[in-house]
Amino acid sequence: MDDLYDFVNNAINSVTKDTGIPKPLHQLAQITDFRLFVTLTIDELLSQSLKQHRTAVNEIIHSLTGELPRELPGDWRQRREEAQLFYLFGKTRAAPMFAIHDEDMLEYAHDLIVNGEKTHKRFLDELRSNNLLLIGCNFPEWLSRFFLRAANRTRLSGSDSLRKAWLIEQPQPEEGFTCFLNSYGGGTKIISDISPVEFVAELHRRWTQKYGGSKTTADFVANPVAPRKPTFFISYCRRTDQFSAEKLYKALLDMTASEGDVWFDHDSIEPGDDFPERIRDGILNCRYFLPLISHKADALDEAYFYREWGEASERKKAIRGRPFIIPIIVDQDFQPTAYHRVPFDWTDIQDFAHAPEGQPDDKLRKRLTDLLRDVRREGRLS
Repeated sequence: MDDLYDFVNNAINSVTKDTGIPKPLHQLAQITDFRLFVTLTIDELLSQSLKQHRTAVNEIIHSLTGELPRELPGDWRQRREEAQLFYLFGKTRAAPMFAIHDEDMLEYAHDLIVNGEKTHKRFLDELRSNNLLLIGCNFPEWLSRFFLRAANRTRLSGSDSLRKAWLIEQPQPEEGFTCFLNSYGGGTKIISDISPVEFVAELHRRWTQKYGGSKTTADFVANPVAPRKPTFFISYCRRTDQFSAEKLYKALLDMTASEGDVWFDHDSIEPGDDFPERIRDGILNCRYFLPLISHKADALDEAYFYREWGEASERKKAIRGRPFIIPIIVDQDFQPTAYHRVPFDWTDIQDFAHAPEGQPDDKLRKRLTDLLRDVRREGRLS
């Protein structure tokens, strides 16, 4: 069976090399307001097109083996010059790591149902929070229903009418699926009086007319779009407090914070690594800096998060009249004076908070909720 996947991989590479990149893919890649893509094909054509028109492309490949990158970066919104491309059915390899027939597609769909909340949570959250444009998918009817349900937080019959989806398909989808969408599709609209190729061309024409053409790589570098400033920056030791940090992050989302409101970097960074500019920007632009404190982290004499603390302490010198650093103890015991490597200026004047294993206590939960509400009132959030 492995030989079959190798044969298909070679055949696809040969065909796509000879045919080149279709014009609609170039047009979609040039619409730089589109930053999150889902491809239902297993070839590299869309990726190649994006690489020609964007500064960078981050490929997220749905893999049944778990051997490939499987999650959307936590700071993807801050990476304004980078397109995010998700391969729903895997990507061609000389191995069984992509779908080539209906049973494969069923297995990938099943994996997304069973493991999606663990392996693709951020991606699914974004998919369920944004309007969808489904162009030329040509799904089997069962898969169309599955995909629309997977892209919604609740049952289709109870979906939020403010969230919209457009299905661009020609010919008109099967009558049964059309009736299904009319009955349960919520905000899904079928557009079948124009082909997907014609639709993309018209969309590209209107976007270019309104915005003056796509931004090239140089445009992104010279005129970057400023990301929305995060309200909270979670600073933690990746080696000791990853679990607590994720719990706090989820708690903030439960308080109605969006992913864009919380700077939470999942990447593992070692003490000797360069200090990424994006981390520094996050600290310099956040409203509140939340360092997580634990005995295990405090036992380390060298760690990357100390650099984050130093950057935050430096910024704090220029802030008056409001809190900025909110130290959060994630150990079960609440003893602010028991830690030896916490900066002295924090222990002297900061009001420490408590979130055992990342779960905020009632006092901290109320405080974070109030801070989030105050920031929204000030108009920092849209």
